[in-house]
Amino acid sequence: MKKFSRILIANRGEIALRILRACRELGIESVIVYSEADKDAGYIALADRSVCIGPGPSQQSYLEISKIISAAEIMDVDAIHPGYGFLAENVQFAEICKSCHIEFIGPGVEAISFLGDKGKARELARKVGIPCVPGSTGILNNEDEALDIAREIGYPVIVKAVAGGGGRGMRVAHNDISLQNGYAQARAEAETAFNNPDV
Repeated sequence: MKKFSRILIANRGEIALRILRACRELGIESVIVYSEADKDAGYIALADRSVCIGPGPSQQSYLEISKIISAAEIMDVDAIHPGYGFLAENVQFAEICKSCHIEFIGPGVEAISFLGDKGKARELARKVGIPCVPGSTGILNNEDEALDIAREIGYPVIVKAVAGGGGRGMRVAHNDISLQNGYAQARAEAETAFNNPDV
């Protein structure tokens, strides 16, 4: 296992706190990035260093790859730990880390490209014979497709964002009306959180 002297934590809240605690236990210096909305969060004070990376909306901070990489370079870190959600399953981010000679703490680029997209992951699982729960065979193009599949397999169903993580972009539906609402909500949340509205 590679030993790091300083890592950047590219996440927030409980996820960041867990990584901070692990760094402390392992004797690794920690740098945490935070948005303006999180500036007073208690866990930030636990980091050895901290860097504000922008406004509260995640698209302008925690999902802004250039800001994360800039913070990592300025703070001279060995690695970036993305936690889960946000950029943890973003192939482009993992590749940029590698090109900048910053270790990406997480799965390799190939694994992320296969499994970071829930639609591709289901397709791969089916291809190699892994049983999957009933559901769509790909991205749903509209509400009517979602309704057809839900009626075919039966309620309850979960609408799941393909790029989602950490529970974001998921809605449980128990009937047609809640599916219609959940479909729209999951897409909107996924667009905001992951720049990808596909479900």
